[in-house]
Amino acid sequence: MKLELRGITKRFGSLVANDHISLTVEPGQIHCLLGENGAGKSTLMNVLYGLYTADEGEVLLDDEVQHFSGPGDAMAAGIGMVHQHFMLIPVFTVAENVMLGHEQTGFAGRLDVAAARNHVREVSARFGFEIDPDAIVGDLPVGVQQRVEIIKALSRDAKVLVFDEPTAVLTPQETDELMGIMRQLRDEGTAIVFITHKLREVREVADKITVIRLGKVVGEANPESSNTEMAAMMVGRAVELTVKKGEPNLRSGGLVVNNLRVIDETGQTVISDVSFEVRPGEILAIAGVQGNGQTELTEAILGLQSKVTGTITLDGEDLLGKTVQGIIDAGVGFVPEDRKEDGLVGEFSVAENLILNRSTNGEPFFRMATLQRKALDTFAREQIVEFDIRTQGPETHAGRLSGGNQQKVVLSRELSRELKLFVASQPTRGIDVGSIEFVHERIVQTRDSGVPVIVVSTELDEVAALADRIAVMYRGGIVGIVPGNAPREVLGLMMAGEQPGTTTDAVTDKEVAS
Repeated sequence: MKLELRGITKRFGSLVANDHISLTVEPGQIHCLLGENGAGKSTLMNVLYGLYTADEGEVLLDDEVQHFSGPGDAMAAGIGMVHQHFMLIPVFTVAENVMLGHEQTGFAGRLDVAAARNHVREVSARFGFEIDPDAIVGDLPVGVQQRVEIIKALSRDAKVLVFDEPTAVLTPQETDELMGIMRQLRDEGTAIVFITHKLREVREVADKITVIRLGKVVGEANPESSNTEMAAMMVGRAVELTVKKGEPNLRSGGLVVNNLRVIDETGQTVISDVSFEVRPGEILAIAGVQGNGQTELTEAILGLQSKVTGTITLDGEDLLGKTVQGIIDAGVGFVPEDRKEDGLVGEFSVAENLILNRSTNGEPFFRMATLQRKALDTFAREQIVEFDIRTQGPETHAGRLSGGNQQKVVLSRELSRELKLFVASQPTRGIDVGSIEFVHERIVQTRDSGVPVIVVSTELDEVAALADRIAVMYRGGIVGIVPGNAPREVLGLMMAGEQPGTTTDAVTDKEVAS
């Protein structure tokens, strides 16, 4: 099925999110929609999917103008969408999620769950998904949940399939698997719209690339175009894709973790015998496939895990036993891996989010536990400028910002006070290339100011670019700690649980820290 968008314009008040956008997606083609977060890509696809009504323009399928009053109309016409934030009900089974909104009934009007189970098995076999139809969705890994979303779309006989930032929550391995699924769908004749800002992914799968900036189509790129050329089209300026940093200037003190052990709510040991140091003036990157204890490690440092043994000290001060607020007050800044769930309150304003980590007994924002609005407004406006937060003002709800700007709010809050330790977990997950450049610069500046920095990332390119040393985690333990310039192949083997070789193991954690 051929998809054509002609002159699509969508306004929200005075904001023009889409400005006369036109593009065509042919059957058996992966058409990549490339642009920064906030450029208007998702808005455009929500118009296509019937979630929004265009103020101007037309949607055509096989040269026939369509009029969608909601997603049901779009699905009936053969359009499917895999959202960045999955539209799944966690307590339902896979089969129940697939049939939701598309229910089949059998004898006496009873739901035909068996038919949904069979359909899940058929699609799973076709793509090698190996998904249990009776599995509870909330118990599945993120990558498997995304496959359930794909099965949902295909169950409606989708001929046009939209992937909206599909790799934002995936590990590198899951991303590679998704690329293979997209190619298979393309080869079967599906027209695919792939929304992303990741240049490597574009070069891997795109047949055609349309670049959107500030709601307008600014041109088409060739899959053979260089990363620098595509990044410049996205941002509207030259973008520095490499991280510039000098040698670390190590100082005394910092974070020392010894024999750390963490037991989760089910009684399972998720962190076992972990020890490392991070000195002021260096970046320790923690690498590994998602789910090998990185989340629990950062939560233990922040006081978010209840069953912890071992020691965690910062400049000689014991952090274990302190409350979360006590650890924050001790000078620990934290960027969580899920900014929407753990980093922001979407219904709060940008200004209010900027002081979430402040005690209510501290000036200038609180006086006798009363919020000082004028001081907050002045501070928020300064931070918006310093961190280039693109918002209509301090009172804008944080949930309305793009992913990159939400991340800048979190960074601004954490870096706008005096720190003794900075922990950034997946700091660039789901944000655009321009925001990535900004985040990396701020992390390096924090390191150069003499603050010990921990960066947790599943992106090996990011790890290699930022790290002075790299600790690789596997099944709740640290396989080894190697220099930041360790070969990618070595890191890959370590992520699979293999010990580092003698060449990269020559510089140990203790030697670097001494």
